[in-house]
Amino acid sequence: MLMSSQTSRYAHALLDARAESRTIPLLSSNDALSVPDAYQISARIATIRTAQGETQVGRKIGFTIRKEWDRYGVTDGIGAPIWAPVFDTTVRYADNNQGAQSLDGALQPRIEPEVIFKLGSAPPPNATLDQMANCIEWMAHGFEIVSCPFPSWEFTAADAIAAFGLHGALIVGEPHVLSSTTRRNLAVLLSSASVSLSCSTDENAILRAAGFCNDLLDSPLHALLQLHQLLSTQPNEPPLRAGEIVSTGTWTDAYPIQAGQTWITAFSGIALQGLTVKFV
Repeated sequence: MLMSSQTSRYAHALLDARAESRTIPLLSSNDALSVPDAYQISARIATIRTAQGETQVGRKIGFTIRKEWDRYGVTDGIGAPIWAPVFDTTVRYADNNQGAQSLDGALQPRIEPEVIFKLGSAPPPNATLDQMANCIEWMAHGFEIVSCPFPSWEFTAADAIAAFGLHGALIVGEPHVLSSTTRRNLAVLLSSASVSLSCSTDENAILRAAGFCNDLLDSPLHALLQLHQLLSTQPNEPPLRAGEIVSTGTWTDAYPIQAGQTWITAFSGIALQGLTVKFV
């Protein structure tokens, strides 16, 4: 376990790198950084951000897609999903599922299409999948903009957890309030869903990927349940609460983005509208 002074030093190093838009060496290059160490750093960062006036509004779940993550910069393998807090300063709501997002200051940004849940109530301690669904107030489509402070997008799982879970920003589309019938059948409804992800510039438009719900720990609802179960093993972290939003993990690979591009999604198999976001 890291000493308190080391935890604070790493927390401030990551916050400074983000504020100054610069990369830093891997934290794990200096110490044998464990996953519990990383969550300790993440908690210290959350305390600092809260003291500075930011408000935690939810969580993000990472590494939920079924991929060989070493292909994408992860150097030690990923055995389970990770999570990180999300603050009001990084969440945007897209009117009519359209919007613009500045990339100023973003470190090596990439885009991930995701499903987002808002909790209307807190799940019980030993919640089942059905009970998790009953806690959801609304569902929305969103883009998470992930950002990496480490060179060449290479890191360990612990580095990623400490570095905000690689969270940069979250763009949330139109919320769909769930009926009781939809909640009862949510896992099944999501199981046949897919999303397409396209990139458009002044010169052309290219389909970049198609992603499927079943690539994602069986479904976003299963990812939410796994987060709830993971938090139950972390007594120093608060459990999921009513009012939180949870970004449940990407349906495709994370693609590099740059100013001047417009990214577009479309869903099939579920009544979610796509997003159109121009990056400037």
